[in-house]
Amino acid sequence: MNTLRLEIPRDILDSARLSMDQLRQELAISLYVQQRLAIGKARELAGMSLWQFRQLLAARRIPPHYDLAELVEDLDTLSHLDRPPQ
Repeated sequence: MNTLRLEIPRDILDSARLSMDQLRQELAISLYVQQRLAIGKARELAGMSLWQFRQLLAARRIPPHYDLAELVEDLDTLSHLDRPPQ
């Protein structure tokens, strides 16, 4: 994986009362809320499992992204599950 470095002065983290891990989580949440990152990439940036990241979002009352296309796909999947094998 190709990575980039971002240097943040310690006094800025101290002023914000954030650790580096917390800053990564805040950035991941912000990008997820703006729909700039999908949940998988956001949780990766946050350094958390999908379950942990979903719990963090729920604790902040941030709803999951779920659009019409995903609903249609889920309904299609369900309709195939209800059919007996041919």
